Amino acid sequence: MAIHGRDDGHLEGPPLICLAGLTRNGRDFQPLAERLTSGPQGPRTVILIDSRGRGLSERDPDPARYSVPVEAADVLTVMDALDIPKADFIGTSRGGLILHVLGATAPERLGKLVLNDIGPVIGLEGMRHIQAYLDPSPRPARLREVIAALRIVHGDAFPALGADDWEEMARAIYRGPEEAMIPDVDPAIAAAVKALDLGQPLPDLWALFDNLTAMPMLVIRGEHSRLLEPQVLEEMLRRHPKAESFIAAGQGHAPLLHLPDVYAAIAAFLAG
Repeated sequence: MAIHGRDDGHLEGPPLICLAGLTRNGRDFQPLAERLTSGPQGPRTVILIDSRGRGLSERDPDPARYSVPVEAADVLTVMDALDIPKADFIGTSRGGLILHVLGATAPERLGKLVLNDIGPVIGLEGMRHIQAYLDPSPRPARLREVIAALRIVHGDAFPALGADDWEEMARAIYRGPEEAMIPDVDPAIAAAVKALDLGQPLPDLWALFDNLTAMPMLVIRGEHSRLLEPQVLEEMLRRHPKAESFIAAGQGHAPLLHLPDVYAAIAAFLAG
């Protein structure tokens, strides 16, 4: 199974590894990586990983292997291949769940952690929203249609985004020519999420989160997020007294990280 990663910048200090959300890929982090590698804090290696079945990584013939533990093991495989003993991480949504698993299986590989709109308890309302918009059998669409669809689904939660941001999001999530774009993800992943029974709360990960309390942590929550609920963030900060939090104003799940206020919070945390 070939896992694709992009390497931006030159090594100075610990590398930063970025892990994307459920159906997303490393392109979500490209604008952030460009800012971090050229910022006043000095260049650093930023590695953008496409989890299996997303982006340029191979699709798995066995959909059962699209699981957080398997994808956590893939991260360690990438680190070993690149001879990285330890790294700082940004985990968006599912990427943050991967970090919860790595905290139990390989805590010595983790440095500073940024959890982007994710915690040990997943809000059911947020998951139902994700189920509602995922299409397991998408048809090709024009770029302008993709952008319009994204704004219909997410616009109320993201008033902070401008026209360029919406196009950037579309190009990160979709691939192909502008006249026939499709989601850059194995449809089997979306189908599995659509099939989830959300009649009961999902299992919590507090026991795994407690393994992360030794690592410096920044928790970002979208102001309008329904996946990371305010009371969960409060409990995270109670259990991890040295953790910091930042509310991404005018954003929902999951915040774009290169917007000026969010980028400033991340850059300051990583430089501290």
